[in-house]
Amino acid sequence: MKPEDFQKQFEDLFRRISDMDRPAGAVQKDETGEPPEPPAEEPPAFAFDYRPKQVKQYLDRYVIRQEEAKKVLSVALCDHYHHVRLSLEGNSPTDYAKQNILLLGPTGIGKTYLIRSLAKLIGVPFVKGDATKFSDTGYVGGDVEDLVRELYRRADGDVRKAQFGIIYIDEIDKIARTDKANRMDVGGLGVQTNLLKLMEDTEVPVRSQQDVAGQFQAIMEMQSGRKTENRINTGHILFIVSGVFDGLDKIIEKRLQDSSVGFAAASRPEAVVSPNLLDEVNTRDLIKYGFEPEFMGRLPVRVVCQPLGEDDLYEILKKSEGSIVRQYEADFSAYGIEAKFSDEALRRIAAQAAQEKTGARGLMTVCERIFRNFKYELSDSTIRCFAVTPEVIDDSERQLAAMLRTSDNPDLRDVRQALEEFVRQFQESHQLTLRFTESGVRRLLTRSVAEKTPVEEICRTQFKDYQFGLKLIFRNTGRQEFELDQEAVDDPERVLSEWVVASYRAGEISGTEPNEGNPVPEKQ
Repeated sequence: MKPEDFQKQFEDLFRRISDMDRPAGAVQKDETGEPPEPPAEEPPAFAFDYRPKQVKQYLDRYVIRQEEAKKVLSVALCDHYHHVRLSLEGNSPTDYAKQNILLLGPTGIGKTYLIRSLAKLIGVPFVKGDATKFSDTGYVGGDVEDLVRELYRRADGDVRKAQFGIIYIDEIDKIARTDKANRMDVGGLGVQTNLLKLMEDTEVPVRSQQDVAGQFQAIMEMQSGRKTENRINTGHILFIVSGVFDGLDKIIEKRLQDSSVGFAAASRPEAVVSPNLLDEVNTRDLIKYGFEPEFMGRLPVRVVCQPLGEDDLYEILKKSEGSIVRQYEADFSAYGIEAKFSDEALRRIAAQAAQEKTGARGLMTVCERIFRNFKYELSDSTIRCFAVTPEVIDDSERQLAAMLRTSDNPDLRDVRQALEEFVRQFQESHQLTLRFTESGVRRLLTRSVAEKTPVEEICRTQFKDYQFGLKLIFRNTGRQEFELDQEAVDDPERVLSEWVVASYRAGEISGTEPNEGNPVPEKQ
């Protein structure tokens, strides 16, 4: 840490402590000596009026498929936050059980995206953490209470707002208790036990005992005789945990097979096994997997997310408002290149991503592999439009090489069209004709690429007020057409000045007075 950063932190700390030491009721004056404006009325503690269908419709904009998961999440979320609202109004039943949620499903299917979208809709702070980074003591890894403190920071230090937030813990399956003997259970049973307290109704201090800055502030408070440590109640914080649960399907399959054999098997119908065995999960399976019964009891809502196929990945690319296609369009746009993705190309990307077996994350893997070199090479080329076709996806190296060969001898059609429009407007406004030579056209193209500026904008800047000098030349010589070459594009003022001087010399040689027989052209 730099000395000036360290000093700034201490100044902020002393400022907060001095504010706490101010006697109750004392009015703080601003730099002018006048009392500050009275604070605005505080907003309501919490407002929530969504219904499950509204929540699902919002999720449909961002998350493709996972219909059952979106329904379950929508209902659980509405139940929880309606209870929060009623509690604050004093109308909630005292025996309400908080509906914390367990998400199960393979990687890359949108579990995190679902929860982040929900938090964005409601407008509450959201924190995501990985269960693997926590320990039961907090000295090895992190303390689970750090999640609540991070929620406090995301709420900009607003305790009330933090108490309505969402904490999402991924990779929860990694803290399942193992059966290996003589193994220190640093990341398993101890973390489950600590999470139990958080998921119920407990108080968490906003400063950690292991936080040096927090300890220093506590010492200063003790010396000043005041201790005003804020604490966050977790009773209204919604906890959502998720994991891949590798190997859980085998436990479920064994249970289903065991239920179909034995003396009573003949009297029972044959068990129907779902293609996705996680659909059949129950609490006993999770306990056998390595979770404590009390821990599972704190997660009453179970949501199983389905794996994504090629069609699902195509729908994500095509329809999701959070599609990665938007990101790549923005990336190329930053270099002045318009990227246009065809439906056939999106289908090829989805097919390759499906082979990655990593869900929606495979889309990023495929796109980065294909478009990395295009970004590198096209950013310095004259190409302004990049059509992403199936050929680009199937053989990116050959297509890139062909595009670069074309850019070495570029098609100047777009540039010529832009210059024709500029010339037309100039002639219409001033009754004078401009003509760009081949060298002038190519020079404008080069500048347009280098400066990432449209040709017409360069012309408007370079030949601003050019009509005044050209009209003077017309009065001297009667000349109405002017050729603009590379030299005129690079230094228009010097070229125009030389033309004007030459027009006066031509008038002196011919003995013609200015304006004699040559009226200045005016717009009709």
